[in-house]
Amino acid sequence: MSDPRVIVALDYPDAAGALKLASRLDPGLCRLKVGKELYTAAGPDLVEKLRRSGFAIFLDLKYHDIPTTVAGACLAAAELGVWMIDVHALGGRAMMETARAALSRRRAPPQLVAVTLLTSIGAADMKEIGLAGDPQETVVRLARLAQACGLDGVVCSAEEAEPLRRQCGTEFCLVTPGIRPAASARDDQQRVATPRQAIASGADFLVIGRPITRAPDPLAALRAVHEEIAR
Repeated sequence: MSDPRVIVALDYPDAAGALKLASRLDPGLCRLKVGKELYTAAGPDLVEKLRRSGFAIFLDLKYHDIPTTVAGACLAAAELGVWMIDVHALGGRAMMETARAALSRRRAPPQLVAVTLLTSIGAADMKEIGLAGDPQETVVRLARLAQACGLDGVVCSAEEAEPLRRQCGTEFCLVTPGIRPAASARDDQQRVATPRQAIASGADFLVIGRPITRAPDPLAALRAVHEEIAR
């Protein structure tokens, strides 16, 4: 499988655990996501080691700062040779446009996507922090803004994938965390879906962590996800 749709989240506190898990996976069946905890602990060296093993890397650091700072961070991430990076859509138009412009000067820039609303946030959380509307309305509004700023796509929950596909068209990339195979626990995610549901709703890429990383046989669990999608 040359263009895998599954992104395995390496939610480990150190490089040793992440590299051990990666050694048990197949880069032909998945990409890997490196988030804040792991990157803070292990840094660029880990990203390079994973890339040398053949994996495409989603560097999930969710940049959110003033425009020039975010643009510089995105360029630094691009130098690592990662496949995808993300920013927070709540950073606003100027931030996203500046990041897009900076990356566009590179010959082969990474995919740039925006985080709309974290999948751990529900309606009650939105009300508490002062965001108007329900989660789906907010996600659509922020996704349309990201698209207008020239970003390649957004990170969204699977339940928002269908309206976003309608609103933003077929070329806009939808990356969906909160994916749980049918028999898996929800853990701390509020808005979840099975792999099959997410793909049917229009998702391009599925971010899956614990159902694969904590499985007795991670590669078998990854293959089971592909089988579930195929069914």
